[in-house]
Amino acid sequence: MVNRVDAPLKVTGRAKYGTDRDFPGMLHGYVVVSTVANAEIEAMEVTAAKSAPGVVAVYTPFDSLKLNTPNGMLGETWVPLQTREVTYYGQAIGFVVAETYEQARDAAMLVEVSYLTRPALTSLADGLATAQEPPPGRGGEGSELSILAPGVESIEDALASSPVVVEATYTTATQNHAAMEPHSAVALWDDDGLTVYSGNQGSDIQASQLAHALDLDPEIVHAVNPFVGGAFGGKGHTSTPAFLAAAAAKALGRPVKAALSREQVFTATAGRAATVQKVALGADRDGKLIAVRHDSWCSTAADGSFVEPTSHGTSREWYATQNLAISQKMVPLNIPPTTFMRAPGEAPGSFALESAVDELAVALGMDPIELRMRNNSFAPPGKDLQWSSKHLDECFQIGASRFGWAERTPNGRTDGDWLVGLGTATAMFPALRFPASVEIVLNADDTATVSTSGADPGTGLLTVLSLVGAESLDIAPERITPRLGDSRYPAGGMSGGSTATASAGTAIMVAANNVLDDLLKLASSAGAPFEGLETSYADGQVQADGRSMTFGELLRATGRTTLAATGSSAPGEELTKHSFSSFGAQFVEVRVHKWTREARVSRMLGVFDAGRIINAQSARSQIIGGMIWGVSAALHEGLEIERNGRLANGDFAGYLLPVNADIGEADVHFIEYPDTFHNAVGARGVGEIGIVGMAAAVANAVYNATGIRVRDIPISIEDLLD
Repeated sequence: MVNRVDAPLKVTGRAKYGTDRDFPGMLHGYVVVSTVANAEIEAMEVTAAKSAPGVVAVYTPFDSLKLNTPNGMLGETWVPLQTREVTYYGQAIGFVVAETYEQARDAAMLVEVSYLTRPALTSLADGLATAQEPPPGRGGEGSELSILAPGVESIEDALASSPVVVEATYTTATQNHAAMEPHSAVALWDDDGLTVYSGNQGSDIQASQLAHALDLDPEIVHAVNPFVGGAFGGKGHTSTPAFLAAAAAKALGRPVKAALSREQVFTATAGRAATVQKVALGADRDGKLIAVRHDSWCSTAADGSFVEPTSHGTSREWYATQNLAISQKMVPLNIPPTTFMRAPGEAPGSFALESAVDELAVALGMDPIELRMRNNSFAPPGKDLQWSSKHLDECFQIGASRFGWAERTPNGRTDGDWLVGLGTATAMFPALRFPASVEIVLNADDTATVSTSGADPGTGLLTVLSLVGAESLDIAPERITPRLGDSRYPAGGMSGGSTATASAGTAIMVAANNVLDDLLKLASSAGAPFEGLETSYADGQVQADGRSMTFGELLRATGRTTLAATGSSAPGEELTKHSFSSFGAQFVEVRVHKWTREARVSRMLGVFDAGRIINAQSARSQIIGGMIWGVSAALHEGLEIERNGRLANGDFAGYLLPVNADIGEADVHFIEYPDTFHNAVGARGVGEIGIVGMAAAVANAVYNATGIRVRDIPISIEDLLD
């Protein structure tokens, strides 16, 4: 195991996040948000705010900072103050800039808003009757998909002919990322252009969005985000504070810092959709699946800008079946936007699918692991491309042995006043790559620098750069300086979708080959120490004719201080040969108190097949973090939206999150089969898969302990009352 290279800075408080920057003459901005869910702003009275102490400017849709709407790999990114239309409670509608944060905040309270209100739809249940098809490109490859065996006319016929059928409806609650670092930014202009310090999942993407929004040459926009305090989709798009700070800094000619308050983080950002999912499984008496039907509905913002692909992200690929029908519909609501959130689609979708599989196991009188193994898929249903590498059965076998699954009984066990149950679930998340470029610089002091613009939102990418760079250059990791989070580095794309290690790691290998080729050419060039000789490279040294020199010595001997090369990598022909995914088996022990009905997770184990593990320590931490997030979804998290659109629990006092006392023993085990069909590094993602299946495993364990099947999360005490 290798310690994370950024750990000393973070644990000592020396890591600088976006708003840790201060500049001479800096102003502070505070966002004004709406107090209705559906309306047109009729007027905004800002006289009192403008006259308040320290106020420099007040911006509204009536006196706005001009911003264009960026459109890129994530689709359109909403920009504030460009319309008088309000579509949810807590939408950014104004921006007050003052000499201090307190002055800006207090003045913002003086802004008076008049609305022409309209009826608001804020309940997913109320909107199901008017659900809509997702626009093209959202909700998977089309909203509906049907695969039928020869001679079968419909999924209903396939289900009707199945000897055993289970069918149920499952719901999951709206969630918020609740990142520890609020969305924020510091923006300043100088002779070189605009620089913005802001936590984001890809500095080159943020720079591009800001350039488009402000109608600037991208060459003069510099985005910096070396550290990100929580992301997982919540900081994929450029944030409202970043747009407003950048535009205000340009208009006022002074640096501007802006940060959302904790309550505003729950509204003026975006979160996970609520879902309703109907699953029907048909099987023969031996547990072989005959038919799978998975229909999903999810909440979305009024513009339908994001759809949570629950059925497409799970049932479309997880189990072998000859008959499959999935559908996805959306319900536009007057609520804060929805967006990517750790394992979008797979996390809530797995709750429904894996709960249904457990119900099928009960109906068959079969062990839940045995049922899953009997329906192992060699390729996604309806596709000819087999999985590049899949060892899910081994995950279940090892997990069952380590967790003591053989001691599980169909009705759980009792330990004093506690009812104890065990549950399990499958975890899958697609193995993806994004285009990425990396620069490697060899230095005359025998160190090397590895740079890419991508981000490390706590996932350990900085350490991966160090380790893969060291391996590729055949030197010790301590001699590598990894650099991230700066749009002036080669474009590393977004740190998301569990892609960063595979994407950046492969680019590092290409860059290393390029720079070492250049090094050997330099070594044998005219006047160089190995002039005219055939050279080779190993152990950080150039070798020829029985002699060797470190690359630093060679650079110094040739009068060079550095030698640099860039490497790029992107998905390619492998996509035509295989299907790719990471796999895992989740195990949970739950204890439910006989009298209070309090549920606690006392033990959990995840066993994962994610290709080569670059750094076991950070990979283990990533998985445990995801598993805890899954426990949180099962037992704690859920935004409560009042009928008028206000969030009843939009703060850390009311939005429940697990603390140390809520999480018992957590263990992770990796089975390593490097997947070089997927990428040259052999690694697949671990950032997202840890959350997948966990909520279902918890609910399945609750059923095992109590005999009560809960199909709605988060699970409450009321759900467990007899």
